[in-house]
Amino acid sequence: MTAEPRADRPPGRLYIVGTPVGNLEDITLRALRILGEVEAIACEDTRQTVKILNRFGLKKPLISYFQPREGRRIPEIIGLLKAGRDVALVSDAGTPGISDPGFPLIREALKEAIPVVPIPGPSAVTTALSAAGLPTHRFLFVGFPPPKKTGLRKFLEALRDEKATLVFFLPTRRIPEFLEAVRELLGDRRVVIARELTKVHEEFIRGKAGELAGKLGHKTLKGEATVLVEGG
Repeated sequence: MTAEPRADRPPGRLYIVGTPVGNLEDITLRALRILGEVEAIACEDTRQTVKILNRFGLKKPLISYFQPREGRRIPEIIGLLKAGRDVALVSDAGTPGISDPGFPLIREALKEAIPVVPIPGPSAVTTALSAAGLPTHRFLFVGFPPPKKTGLRKFLEALRDEKATLVFFLPTRRIPEFLEAVRELLGDRRVVIARELTKVHEEFIRGKAGELAGKLGHKTLKGEATVLVEGG
């Protein structure tokens, strides 16, 4: 999909659209209106975005925009915007750019003086925090920790004195190892594991790091989880 810029036409708008983290009923009325009005939707996985569009009777051209190949699609999307076409950016779940693709495109749009408009919506971070039972007046989102043991240790050691509630994203298969590292490096703090948020099998698992490491060591979990760790 290409479009020629026109000197007499202002640039389009890049909408950053939050979509449900699980339950499709969580999408906002404004998000549905914007998705119905834009020229195209840049999405992380077209198969996920199609589920939303089909549920609400929408049809739009989709531009696959995912890591690590997102840079290849930026010129195409910027071209549409400079030609006066509005584009929505969505991720597979939640708010784009929060440990998901989005930042490079947003940065490039701003360099080109293209309006960037946020359309607020669900976020796994705030969804998990709201029901976790850990302090929320101050929290630090740190995203996905390094996968290798040495990197993980350095990562956690740098957070040892942080007093805010710590919020991580983790593949569930890595949670037992992560909890052992938390217990060893940060102490046996309170931890909340939030998985399948807003879905039928939504689950909050609460306890001390050491206790949960033993409890989950022999349990097979699927997907990703939001893990919250009590501050120092």
